[in-house]
Amino acid sequence: MRSFTLITALILCCINWISVSVSETQTVEVQLGQEVTLLCPNISKQESVIEWFRLINRTEVSCVSSMHWSNDKASFCDGFQNRFEMSSNITTVFLQIKQVDFSDSGLYFCGFYIYKHTVISNTTHLNVQETPDGITNLMTVVLGGLTVFLTIVIIVLAVKIRKLQTGTNLGSDDLNYAALSFQSKAKRKRRPPSERELEPNVVYAATR
Repeated sequence: MRSFTLITALILCCINWISVSVSETQTVEVQLGQEVTLLCPNISKQESVIEWFRLINRTEVSCVSSMHWSNDKASFCDGFQNRFEMSSNITTVFLQIKQVDFSDSGLYFCGFYIYKHTVISNTTHLNVQETPDGITNLMTVVLGGLTVFLTIVIIVLAVKIRKLQTGTNLGSDDLNYAALSFQSKAKRKRRPPSERELEPNVVYAATR
């Protein structure tokens, strides 16, 4: 039964009967060494064979695991016996992967053998990412702290420059005011033109 299902899936892939669009595919990202659980809706309303497959580079299809209905114990294909666990209930089929590796990346989909046909229920693209090391984390923290420090320095300098500009403007106004006051006082101390025209050695007499 399992071989027939796998052959059916291979034939479907070869003749492009399995078409996966971006909107229908769920992408799951996980870091190297972590644990991830893939979900698939259980579309079967009766006892049937449930299988998980993995598609790599759109050409290589491999059987991951299979089980007969939800109460059956899962069996795993070659290469998937150690870190993979499969379970199911009435509504959902689960595929748990422990300590994920880069080789686990690919397109996973579950199939149900219903009425002598394999029906694909859901597709999930698993993307395994590299775990950042300690040096990378330290550099991130240092750069973040340096950015905050430089931001504070720029703000402080901007405030000081603003204060200096304000003080310079006030000083110019004071100087202008002092100059105007001095000119006003100088004008007040000047004698009238009539007094400046009188000669000191001449005696003037007024007659009626």
